[in-house]
Amino acid sequence: MTLGTRDKRALMLLAAAGVVFLIVELATNSFSSSKVVTASDSITLAERRLAHARQLASSVPGKQDNLKRVAAELAQREKGLIQAPTAPQAQAQLLEIIRRLAKAQTPPLEIKTGEIGQVRPLGDAYGEVVVPVSFDCRIEQLVNLLADVTAQPEVLATSEIRISSSSAKEKTLNVRLTVSGVTRRELVPEKKAQVLF
Repeated sequence: MTLGTRDKRALMLLAAAGVVFLIVELATNSFSSSKVVTASDSITLAERRLAHARQLASSVPGKQDNLKRVAAELAQREKGLIQAPTAPQAQAQLLEIIRRLAKAQTPPLEIKTGEIGQVRPLGDAYGEVVVPVSFDCRIEQLVNLLADVTAQPEVLATSEIRISSSSAKEKTLNVRLTVSGVTRRELVPEKKAQVLF
Protein backbone atom coordinates (compact mmCIF):
# COMPACT_ATOMS: atom_id res chain seq x y z
CA MET A 1 0.00 0.00 0.00
CA THR A 2 1.57 3.26 -1.08
CA LEU A 3 0.77 6.70 0.19
CA GLY A 4 0.17 9.49 -2.22
CA THR A 5 1.58 12.99 -1.86
CA ARG A 6 -1.74 14.24 -0.62
CA ASP A 7 -1.83 11.60 2.16
CA LYS A 8 1.79 12.36 3.16
CA ARG A 9 0.98 16.05 3.45
CA ALA A 10 -2.09 15.32 5.64
CA LEU A 11 -0.07 13.10 7.98
CA MET A 12 2.61 15.77 8.37
CA LEU A 13 -0.02 18.42 9.21
CA LEU A 14 -1.62 16.04 11.73
CA ALA A 15 1.75 15.39 13.39
CA ALA A 16 2.51 19.12 13.57
CA ALA A 17 -0.93 19.85 15.06
CA GLY A 18 -0.40 17.12 17.67
CA VAL A 19 2.97 18.59 18.71
CA VAL A 20 1.47 22.09 19.02
CA PHE A 21 -1.45 20.73 21.05
CA LEU A 22 0.93 18.86 23.38
CA ILE A 23 3.08 21.95 23.97
CA VAL A 24 0.05 24.13 24.74
CA GLU A 25 -1.41 21.52 27.09
CA LEU A 26 1.80 21.12 29.05
CA ALA A 27 2.32 24.87 29.31
CA THR A 28 -1.16 25.60 30.64
CA ASN A 29 -1.25 22.70 33.13
CA SER A 30 2.18 23.36 34.59
CA PHE A 31 1.41 27.01 35.33
CA SER A 32 -2.12 26.52 36.65
CA SER A 33 -1.30 23.60 38.97
CA SER A 34 1.52 25.34 40.79
CA LYS A 35 -0.59 26.83 43.58
CA VAL A 36 1.37 28.07 46.60
CA VAL A 37 -0.15 27.23 49.97
CA THR A 38 1.43 28.52 53.13
CA ALA A 39 2.12 25.97 55.81
CA SER A 40 0.48 28.02 58.59
CA ASP A 41 -2.87 28.17 56.74
CA SER A 42 -3.06 24.43 56.25
CA ILE A 43 -2.12 23.69 59.90
CA THR A 44 -4.72 26.04 61.37
CA LEU A 45 -7.32 24.70 58.96
CA ALA A 46 -6.48 21.14 59.97
CA GLU A 47 -6.69 22.09 63.67
CA ARG A 48 -10.15 23.60 63.11
CA ARG A 49 -11.32 20.46 61.32
CA LEU A 50 -9.95 18.30 64.13
CA ALA A 51 -11.67 20.41 66.80
CA HIS A 52 -14.97 20.21 64.90
CA ALA A 53 -14.63 16.42 64.48
CA ARG A 54 -13.90 16.04 68.22
CA GLN A 55 -16.94 18.15 69.08
CA LEU A 56 -19.17 15.99 66.87
CA ALA A 57 -17.71 12.78 68.33
CA SER A 58 -18.31 13.98 71.89
CA SER A 59 -22.00 14.64 71.19
CA VAL A 60 -22.68 11.10 69.85
CA PRO A 61 -23.24 9.37 73.25
CA GLY A 62 -25.73 12.06 74.31
CA LYS A 63 -27.61 11.72 71.05
CA GLN A 64 -27.70 7.94 71.45
CA ASP A 65 -29.15 8.34 74.96
CA ASN A 66 -31.79 10.74 73.61
CA LEU A 67 -32.65 8.30 70.83
CA LYS A 68 -33.08 5.43 73.33
CA ARG A 69 -35.25 7.58 75.60
CA VAL A 70 -37.46 8.76 72.72
CA ALA A 71 -37.76 5.20 71.34
CA ALA A 72 -38.87 3.93 74.77
CA GLU A 73 -41.41 6.76 75.07
CA LEU A 74 -42.75 5.99 71.59
CA ALA A 75 -43.07 2.29 72.43
CA GLN A 76 -44.99 3.22 75.60
CA ARG A 77 -47.38 5.46 73.66
CA GLU A 78 -47.89 2.94 70.88
CA LYS A 79 -49.15 0.40 73.42
CA GLY A 80 -52.43 2.30 73.13
CA LEU A 81 -52.82 1.50 69.43
CA ILE A 82 -55.58 -0.86 68.42
CA GLN A 83 -53.63 -3.98 67.52
CA ALA A 84 -55.28 -5.97 64.76
CA PRO A 85 -53.99 -7.67 61.61
CA THR A 86 -56.69 -6.21 59.32
CA ALA A 87 -58.87 -3.09 59.19
CA PRO A 88 -62.19 -4.94 59.75
CA GLN A 89 -60.72 -6.66 62.81
CA ALA A 90 -59.58 -3.29 64.17
CA GLN A 91 -63.10 -1.93 63.65
CA ALA A 92 -64.61 -4.97 65.37
CA GLN A 93 -62.21 -4.58 68.28
CA LEU A 94 -63.16 -0.91 68.67
CA LEU A 95 -66.86 -1.80 68.56
CA GLU A 96 -66.27 -4.45 71.23
CA ILE A 97 -64.56 -1.86 73.47
CA ILE A 98 -67.54 0.48 73.10
CA ARG A 99 -70.01 -2.33 73.93
CA ARG A 100 -67.97 -3.32 76.98
CA LEU A 101 -68.01 0.29 78.21
CA ALA A 102 -71.76 0.57 77.58
CA LYS A 103 -72.45 -2.60 79.62
CA ALA A 104 -70.34 -1.24 82.49
CA GLN A 105 -72.67 1.75 82.97
CA THR A 106 -75.34 1.69 85.69
CA PRO A 107 -77.87 0.79 84.42
CA PRO A 108 -76.20 -0.83 81.42
CA LEU A 109 -76.64 0.92 78.08
CA GLU A 110 -77.99 -1.03 75.16
CA ILE A 111 -76.26 -0.27 71.87
CA LYS A 112 -79.01 -0.17 69.25
CA THR A 113 -76.84 0.00 66.17
CA GLY A 114 -73.14 -0.39 65.73
CA GLU A 115 -71.97 0.44 62.27
CA ILE A 116 -68.60 -0.20 60.79
CA GLY A 117 -67.04 3.08 59.71
CA GLN A 118 -64.01 3.64 57.60
CA VAL A 119 -60.29 3.47 58.28
CA ARG A 120 -58.60 6.67 57.21
CA PRO A 121 -55.11 8.12 57.48
CA LEU A 122 -54.13 9.96 60.63
CA GLY A 123 -51.00 11.91 59.83
CA ASP A 124 -48.16 10.12 58.07
CA ALA A 125 -47.59 7.24 60.47
CA TYR A 126 -50.97 6.14 61.82
CA GLY A 127 -54.51 5.27 60.82
CA GLU A 128 -57.84 6.16 62.41
CA VAL A 129 -60.56 3.55 62.92
CA VAL A 130 -64.05 5.08 63.11
CA VAL A 131 -67.13 3.34 64.58
CA PRO A 132 -70.51 5.09 65.00
CA VAL A 133 -73.00 3.70 67.56
CA SER A 134 -76.53 4.70 68.62
CA PHE A 135 -78.20 4.27 72.01
CA ASP A 136 -80.70 5.83 74.44
CA CYS A 137 -79.52 7.01 77.84
CA ARG A 138 -79.83 9.63 80.53
CA ILE A 139 -77.47 12.60 80.56
CA GLU A 140 -75.39 11.33 83.49
CA GLN A 141 -74.90 7.98 81.74
CA LEU A 142 -73.63 9.81 78.66
CA VAL A 143 -71.19 11.86 80.73
CA ASN A 144 -69.92 8.71 82.48
CA LEU A 145 -69.54 6.87 79.16
CA LEU A 146 -67.56 9.74 77.64
CA ALA A 147 -65.29 9.81 80.70
CA ASP A 148 -64.78 6.03 80.44
CA VAL A 149 -63.87 6.32 76.74
CA THR A 150 -61.02 8.70 77.51
CA ALA A 151 -59.83 6.57 80.47
CA GLN A 152 -59.15 3.48 78.31
CA PRO A 153 -55.57 2.26 77.74
CA GLU A 154 -56.26 2.40 74.00
CA VAL A 155 -55.97 5.78 72.30
CA LEU A 156 -59.68 6.59 71.83
CA ALA A 157 -61.56 9.80 71.25
CA THR A 158 -65.04 10.96 70.42
CA SER A 159 -64.99 12.37 66.91
CA GLU A 160 -68.70 13.18 66.56
CA ILE A 161 -71.74 13.25 68.82
CA ARG A 162 -75.39 13.93 67.97
CA ILE A 163 -77.91 14.24 70.77
CA SER A 164 -81.68 14.50 70.48
CA SER A 165 -84.47 14.18 73.00
CA SER A 166 -85.91 10.68 73.22
CA SER A 167 -88.43 10.94 76.04
CA ALA A 168 -89.09 14.21 77.83
CA LYS A 169 -91.01 12.44 80.58
CA GLU A 170 -88.16 10.02 81.40
CA LYS A 171 -85.49 12.60 80.53
CA THR A 172 -83.68 10.25 78.15
CA LEU A 173 -81.63 11.18 75.12
CA ASN A 174 -81.14 9.53 71.78
CA VAL A 175 -77.37 9.60 71.17
CA ARG A 176 -75.37 8.84 68.05
CA LEU A 177 -71.73 8.68 69.09
CA THR A 178 -68.79 8.23 66.74
CA VAL A 179 -65.68 6.90 68.47
CA SER A 180 -62.24 6.91 66.84
CA GLY A 181 -59.26 4.77 67.70
CA VAL A 182 -55.65 4.94 66.51
CA THR A 183 -54.10 2.02 64.64
CA ARG A 184 -51.12 1.25 62.42
CA ARG A 185 -50.89 3.01 59.04
CA GLU A 186 -50.65 -0.32 57.18
CA LEU A 187 -54.36 -0.94 57.82
CA VAL A 188 -55.42 2.15 55.87
CA PRO A 189 -56.53 1.16 52.36
CA GLU A 190 -54.60 2.79 49.54
CA LYS A 191 -56.52 5.28 47.45
CA LYS A 192 -56.53 4.44 43.80
CA ALA A 193 -55.93 7.29 41.39
CA GLN A 194 -58.97 8.31 39.39
CA VAL A 195 -58.61 8.15 35.66
CA LEU A 196 -60.28 10.98 33.80
CA PHE A 197 -61.18 10.55 30.17
